[in-house]
Amino acid sequence: MRFSRQMKTVEEALQDLLARLHKLDEEKVQLGEAYGRILAHDVIATCDMPPFDRSPLDGFAVKAADTVHAAVDQPVYLRVVETVAAGQVPRIPVDPGCATRIMTGAMMPAGADAVIMFEQTENPGVHSEVVGIKRALRPGENLSRRGEEIAQGTVVAHAGERVNAGTIAVLATFGYSQVNVIRKPRVGLLSTGIELVAVDEPLAPGKIRNSNTAMLAALITEAGGIPVLFPVLPDELAEAKQKMTGYVREVDLLISSGGVSVGDYDVIASLADEPEVTLLFNRIAMRPGSPTTGLLMSGKPVLALSGNPGACFVGYELFARPALQCLAGKRQVSLDPIKAQLGSAYEKPCPHPRYLRGRLLQKDGVLIAQPDFNDKAGNLGTLKNSECLIVIPAGGRGKQAGELVDVIVHAQPSWREEV
Repeated sequence: MRFSRQMKTVEEALQDLLARLHKLDEEKVQLGEAYGRILAHDVIATCDMPPFDRSPLDGFAVKAADTVHAAVDQPVYLRVVETVAAGQVPRIPVDPGCATRIMTGAMMPAGADAVIMFEQTENPGVHSEVVGIKRALRPGENLSRRGEEIAQGTVVAHAGERVNAGTIAVLATFGYSQVNVIRKPRVGLLSTGIELVAVDEPLAPGKIRNSNTAMLAALITEAGGIPVLFPVLPDELAEAKQKMTGYVREVDLLISSGGVSVGDYDVIASLADEPEVTLLFNRIAMRPGSPTTGLLMSGKPVLALSGNPGACFVGYELFARPALQCLAGKRQVSLDPIKAQLGSAYEKPCPHPRYLRGRLLQKDGVLIAQPDFNDKAGNLGTLKNSECLIVIPAGGRGKQAGELVDVIVHAQPSWREEV
């Protein structure tokens, strides 16, 4: 099958992979540990927000009817009955002709239906028994009513949403000291090839250090997974199959790099022909990384990426990252490209869509996608600068500078200004 592979598009292969994945089980964590996790259930407001009528500013709580004739040159004078700070409960109702000095966030006293800011009264910094109101107010002005933002029982965060800092604030507001989230995926990592040596080993003729496993471990951690590192896989099929069969039992997803092409020692490619293995895809219309392979072993998903660092990186972003999102329970998983203008012409012909590493810039308010141009599959020197994948359609024409292209963002863009 290595030499008679069926071509699939990136989108088709990704859907074939995602269709075999299932959301993992849930676990309860402390609020401080929930950041970056995926909610297992809808979060419900346990009370109204605000939980009481309150003042959104520093000023005086009044009856709007008492201020009808107030003006800058003809203030209305009201008797100040008390001062209420945030966290205090008013003791004295506001009767006609009265006012309460009130601070931001404080509970509104009974009888008051509006708040005038200090700056619109006479001598705002002076505590006195009388205040001069210099503007007419409408009922309800400068007043936050109980439940006007969120009513008790409202869904404030949905299952499948990623918990960010704003979600943490919502959870804390409604008293969720613990929250149910989807368990972090355990992702096995292994590389193939006797040419690989460990990062801390000296180089020898014909050998290279194993950079892919270190890179993939970092990417998996960034995506919220737990990398589980396995030894380098031997190039002998029977032994490799035995070891991988054991590895997949320990993880939710197994990712390998190398051994997917048509060479004599490409053990993953040979593994696809084994009767116990279900092949999902092993030839994709893409550059780099065309031989990226998806398998099922013992019912567990195996994603085999190219051994070339650049192609391995692209394969991870197109397939592994969405797979991790699916396992972690994200509501909708897709590549979600955006549009940007191509910063420099790319005219290299290719029979398949090409995914160029690049960065996002802005010039005169226009989003620019600037290619890396270090696009050989084995090149890794500029991987650290990659913010996005720029999609160049198949064909001999390529794309000219200024043309719109699809862009898949995979890192926080720096949004540098193009000069």
